[in-house]
Amino acid sequence: MASYVMLFNYTGQGRGTIKDTTKRAAAAHEMAGKFGVKITDVLWMMGQFDGVIIADAPNDEAMAAFAVAANSMGNIKTQTARAFRIKEVDAILAKAK
Repeated sequence: MASYVMLFNYTGQGRGTIKDTTKRAAAAHEMAGKFGVKITDVLWMMGQFDGVIIADAPNDEAMAAFAVAANSMGNIKTQTARAFRIKEVDAILAKAK
């Protein structure tokens, strides 16, 4: 499984219903599973982003489908990036020699 970092910011709708954010995070775990995505953590942040979802997915397409579904609910706007664990980076660097 590939790892992903999904940064999010609340939309106006999301800010208006901020008290439901932890309930929405719990529902996101179930939604993610429908795409074969496993959320490993949700963290709320101070600063440029309101939070981050850390997830594993079988491929980019599954993660993209989850991102589209999450954004379509109207509470968050996301930016998703592929993340690499140390063993993956070692393999990448070995190929670059």
